[in-house]
Amino acid sequence: MKLRKLEDLRENMKEKDREIIRLLNERAQISVQIGKVKGEGGIDVYDPAQEARVHGYLQELNSGPLPREAVTSIFREVISASRGLQKPTTVAFFGAEASFTHLAARLHFGDSSHYFPQPRIDRVFDEVEKSSVDWGVVPVENSLEGSVNVTLDRLIATSLKIRAEIFLRISQCLISSAKSMKDIKKIYSHPQPLAQCQVWLKTNLPNCILGEAESTTTAVQMVRGKKNEAAIGSSLAAQIYGLNTLAEGIEDNSSNMTRFLVIGRGESTATGNDKTSLIFATPHSPGSLYSALASFARRKINLAKIESHPVKEKLWEYSFFVDMIGHVKDKQVKSCLQELKKKTTFLKILGSYPKNEGRL
Repeated sequence: MKLRKLEDLRENMKEKDREIIRLLNERAQISVQIGKVKGEGGIDVYDPAQEARVHGYLQELNSGPLPREAVTSIFREVISASRGLQKPTTVAFFGAEASFTHLAARLHFGDSSHYFPQPRIDRVFDEVEKSSVDWGVVPVENSLEGSVNVTLDRLIATSLKIRAEIFLRISQCLISSAKSMKDIKKIYSHPQPLAQCQVWLKTNLPNCILGEAESTTTAVQMVRGKKNEAAIGSSLAAQIYGLNTLAEGIEDNSSNMTRFLVIGRGESTATGNDKTSLIFATPHSPGSLYSALASFARRKINLAKIESHPVKEKLWEYSFFVDMIGHVKDKQVKSCLQELKKKTTFLKILGSYPKNEGRL
């Protein structure tokens, strides 16, 4: 009886699968039509504001039992595949294949996009600026180590805009060709992950020899096929190089989060849940910063971040990077920026983009 019930449930599931496939293909056909309209109008295939709206209303439609993260993950790939039918999306990212920037890019753009690793952050900007790729993904700050100054410097100089932000929890894994930790004698990784996992390593593998590599990806490549060696790296590295993940989440501090930026041309439209990044410099006089910040305070505009950044050409002078809640087209934000322009010696809007809630 129970076996018969199981077969009935499976048959019911197959019916649902058939319906899902039919609807997905109908959706794909509409997506192709949208792509033609975009092409005729010179509109980018990837629209971060529109995709944020789609994910928003999907969450409103979801009544469970699927958790919101699962719905987001499923439709990320649906949207990525739809974009691929319109036009391949090309993305440059900082670091090697299977790096955390690569992982962040894939979790944002999906598996149907085309990815191009770059050895330096400035090369990512260069590739997008000369239109070799459509988009770039670069790290801008880490919750434990602070801002990435190379990214901030290029944001000042570039004509590109911030079009989206990505938050990724940096979760380290123990990766090996071995099937059990008991076989591991030596562990390789970049010095930073080795330091981030030192308590876990001392507790679980106290007798292992630690070796340094120039990157987590290099470490994973070094241990392929070696049953007594392991590497510390991302889950994506294990997937790409066909190795086993012996342990996950081995970092000592679980609050390690990195924020990445998607850079490209154009501007994102308002979604109602946006963030604007800008940089400004104030006169070198008492109270000038206080006066500038008063422009935000009077309008009750929340600042998500403010950070000083040294002006390279002038000793002991600083610019200020600011993330504010709102979009440049919002009435209050527009009024604030008009006033701020009068109080500063330099003001540049780096971009308005959908606010990420700290999860992918």
